[in-house]
Amino acid sequence: QVQLVESGGGLVQPGGSLRLSCAASGLWFRIYAMGWYRQAPGKQRELVAAITNGGSTNYADSVKGRFTTSRDNAKTTVYLQMNSLKPEDTAVYYCNTHPPRADLWGQGTQVTVSS
Repeated sequence: QVQLVESGGGLVQPGGSLRLSCAASGLWFRIYAMGWYRQAPGKQRELVAAITNGGSTNYADSVKGRFTTSRDNAKTTVYLQMNSLKPEDTAVYYCNTHPPRADLWGQGTQVTVSS
């Protein structure tokens, strides 16, 4: 069974940091570009970070310089380090392939940035 499981979300104060993880199973992980997506209440899901199978990255302008994505192919896991968090980063965060596969959306992990 192909599955992506996100973890690491939580409540953090503005300016704080969180590290999200996404563990893949049943997927030939190393051949895929992976993406981190988020969906805030009342908004469409958006791509915030992507990493190719070779490790090249790109970021949405709103998170550039604050978020860093990385991957460990041996562990079939992708990470999102989020620093200098802002209230507008509050959302459910998902990982998926990039571009996303409809069959791989998981439950996501909630990130809430609030004082």
